[in-house]
Amino acid sequence: MESPMCLIENAGTLRVVPEALSYLMGVSQPVVVVAIVGLYRTGKSYLLNKLAGKQKGFALGATIQSKTKGIWMWCVPHPVKKDQTLVLLDTEGLGDVEKGDQKNDAWIFALSILLSSTLVYNSRGTIDNQAVENLQYVTELTERIKVKSPASTSSAEDDDDEADAQFVQFFPSFVWAVRDFTLLLEIDGKKVNDAEYLEHALALKKGRDRKTVDYNLPRECIRNYFPTRRCFVFETPAAPDKMAHLESIEESQLSPSFKAVSLMFCKYIYQESPVKRVKGGLPVTGRMLGHLAKTYVETIASGGVPCLENAVVALTQIENEAAVQEGLQVYRNGMKEVTFPVGMEEISKQHRHWDSQAIKAFSNRSFKDEKGEYMKKLLEAINEVYAALLAENEEASEELCRQLLSQLSQPMATKLENGSYAKPGGYELYCVDRQALLDEYNRKPNKGVKTEEVLENFLKEKHAESTSVMQADKQLTEKEKKIHEERERAALLAQQKKVEEEKRLEMEKTLEDERKSHEKALQMLREKMEDELACQKKETEMAIDCKLKEQRDLMEKGFKEKAEVMKQEIDNLKAEKDKEKEELTSLKLEQEKRRETQERQIAEQMLEEQSLRHQETVHHLKEKMKREAAEAQQEMELALQSKLQEQNVLMATGFKAKEAAMEEEIQRLQVGMNEAKQKREMDMMGTVKDVMTVISTGLDTYYGYKKTREQRKLLAQKHQMSKGVKTPRQDANPTKNQLGSSVQNKSAQGVSTPSQKDGSSGNLDASWETQATSQTEGPPIS
Repeated sequence: MESPMCLIENAGTLRVVPEALSYLMGVSQPVVVVAIVGLYRTGKSYLLNKLAGKQKGFALGATIQSKTKGIWMWCVPHPVKKDQTLVLLDTEGLGDVEKGDQKNDAWIFALSILLSSTLVYNSRGTIDNQAVENLQYVTELTERIKVKSPASTSSAEDDDDEADAQFVQFFPSFVWAVRDFTLLLEIDGKKVNDAEYLEHALALKKGRDRKTVDYNLPRECIRNYFPTRRCFVFETPAAPDKMAHLESIEESQLSPSFKAVSLMFCKYIYQESPVKRVKGGLPVTGRMLGHLAKTYVETIASGGVPCLENAVVALTQIENEAAVQEGLQVYRNGMKEVTFPVGMEEISKQHRHWDSQAIKAFSNRSFKDEKGEYMKKLLEAINEVYAALLAENEEASEELCRQLLSQLSQPMATKLENGSYAKPGGYELYCVDRQALLDEYNRKPNKGVKTEEVLENFLKEKHAESTSVMQADKQLTEKEKKIHEERERAALLAQQKKVEEEKRLEMEKTLEDERKSHEKALQMLREKMEDELACQKKETEMAIDCKLKEQRDLMEKGFKEKAEVMKQEIDNLKAEKDKEKEELTSLKLEQEKRRETQERQIAEQMLEEQSLRHQETVHHLKEKMKREAAEAQQEMELALQSKLQEQNVLMATGFKAKEAAMEEEIQRLQVGMNEAKQKREMDMMGTVKDVMTVISTGLDTYYGYKKTREQRKLLAQKHQMSKGVKTPRQDANPTKNQLGSSVQNKSAQGVSTPSQKDGSSGNLDASWETQATSQTEGPPIS
């Protein structure tokens, strides 16, 4: 930012200037916010120009009229901390006689405290009683700022009682800049430094009379609200005749003492002024500071009182929604690098990588997403985008494979039109060309996920063409044609199995990706929650330390009653710390429970998908084997009928000699039929056995997972009992026998349904059902 700009305008009512807000929203770094307040015409702007490293910037007036109206902002790179931005806020002078209506002075002061991480109070002369009383607005802070919303406090009295203890956690550090100091830094003839001078000025008097209470009130507020205090005493920088043009005076013409203190002041601000933080200890970026300014000013303009808790809730919603969009954009931009079509392994690898990057981007920006609501929203959005990308990848793969097969099959189409295959031996030539086509197709890389499925459809489309060429080939005998037909069917079946395997692997990969994504998200949520709670703990401990120090000072100076009040505030802070610890334990248990629920759901989903696929496979296998058995039976019966007819002819013509040979051949055919039937039954039994072995393996895996989960839950319960944490009711979940019975019924129904639909009751189906039942029997699922 080249020069300052007005952030909050004061024209009777307070208003955030859109241009300044827009600039602030573009600052993504954490911000150190230094605000300066004080009476008008006391040289506040000069100090901020020094902090900005400029001689000119904020307007310096040469007359008795105030130059700054509202709150002006200047964003500059931090001179020391390169990853932070220094935001300087110059405020309208308090007590300006030209304003007439000074009702906004208190709000300007309150906004300076709410927005800053370091508050500089600028005054002239000495820190006497008048100077302290000029800081009257500090006594009204409990009326101008609320820490908790009314809904979260039991009563207004409780809120007031806890205000002092809570303010110390959220208020900025305090610097008192005393300008044009002409006295000696001595107390009772003893030299003191700047800090000792400030503490002496803020010392309390003993007594309960009205005058003493009024004297102590602003000092108590400063001591309670600003535990971190520092003072800088500046001598007059130049001769009185040059003070009106301070911004144009050369550095060499300034007082050496003034330059030395100015250097110390700037060094302290650069090194000690912390990053602005909101309730919970979370660092504020420029974008978040803009949202806070807008929220506070709108609340004041509507007649309300700014509430830190409400502002954080509003900021949480805004930032977490933006974090979801930012994470989703990271995923989308990353996945744009993927060129379709690609294999399932490659797109899954890219998805996992960019899903992880999106979760990191979300976690870096989000805060207080304790229930994982916004993380869930991000994962759902990523899954929608991923599903669309998978569909796009499939379309690209299908189109590429179709074009490739069309191109490769063009020479065969030409030969077919020219009649090259319509001659003896044409079918063999057709098979050679087709195999060359398939070999070339399989050699082509990067065809994507639809490679096998498109090939299957292509072979089905060409099956009629192949049959026509084979039937037209007069060189082939009927027996050879039958053999070739069986080979064709076997090839189609093998291709169908490849397609099914391809789909199965794709489904498993998708489920695995989803599981890993959930694990990553839960891990990031746990880490984020632990970081936020660590910030809260640090914040509370700092407040307790400040209160203990203040209590010790009061006890040493004989203010026993006030020390007792301070002790009560310390006890409240400790109780709040214990409450945060309990919340941490509760949140950890809740997240562990949520993680276990998600793991169980994913495992059950995978098991159900696997069971359905195997049931469908068994059903298809049974149907196919029945069709093949019927076709083989029909062929055998036709062959047998042909031989019987031939035998009748021979008998009629008197060929007795060949009758015995014919009977022997008929017997061989019958034996062959029986052997083929037995072989088919054995093959079917083997296939069913393999399928049931896979199902049993899946169930064993699930049992192992459940057993591990029960062991982990038992360990967690023991750990909780050892700490005195109440465990949840165990009867809230279904019993082992009930759940085991449910899974057994599902398994039994899934296996027995195909045979019931077929209506067959032979030994084959009975033995198959017996095996299926024995496979599904096992330990009940817990």
